[in-house]
Amino acid sequence: MAHRVTGVLIFFFLFVHVLDTALVRVSPEAYDDVVATYKTPIVALLEYGLVAAILFHALNGLRVIAVDFWSKGPRYQKTMFWWVGGIWIVLMGGAVYPVLHHAYLELFGK
Repeated sequence: MAHRVTGVLIFFFLFVHVLDTALVRVSPEAYDDVVATYKTPIVALLEYGLVAAILFHALNGLRVIAVDFWSKGPRYQKTMFWWVGGIWIVLMGGAVYPVLHHAYLELFGK
């Protein structure tokens, strides 16, 4: 279920991204205003959520491929799921600084 939910969330992000990028051809000033809103701490948290969704979707997708195409995949799918979760947590920990550093500085200063 989480794989489907993250897939839908990523799709909607891509849809919004295409729309806001297309805005530059309609009105560069409006595009600049939209991009300025992306520099807020709330959007930084949403970006972290996007990273979480993409990483989980990618890692779980590899697990699904292994279950489908590896003869021993169904037997080890629960173990692989826990591995996906562990790797995801480690990668999300590594993503905290690059994604949320700007928001931290915005909220608390240097």
